[in-house]
Amino acid sequence: MEGSGLAPVLGWMATAASVTSFMPQAWKIIRTRQTEDISVGMYLLTVSGFLLWTGYGVALGAWPLIVTNAICASLSAFILVMTLLPSRERDAVADTLDPE
Repeated sequence: MEGSGLAPVLGWMATAASVTSFMPQAWKIIRTRQTEDISVGMYLLTVSGFLLWTGYGVALGAWPLIVTNAICASLSAFILVMTLLPSRERDAVADTLDPE
């Protein structure tokens, strides 16, 4: 019984935790423009993992896996890209997203 009981609740809680877990780091990068302490290797693996999970969800036709992992892949890819960008380009992106 996929649609009833504890499983859907746990699934939504996992989705919320997974998706929101990358937001503080992304926002910190936007606000401080600092990425020196971000591990590129870790984020390369993280993005790869989320893309693979998304593919797995597509293969199964499991929309919760697809949506959750695609959003997480996007957020972690943003952090990775911001880490790899030269400071001038990183600042331009951050200024666009937070023009204060």
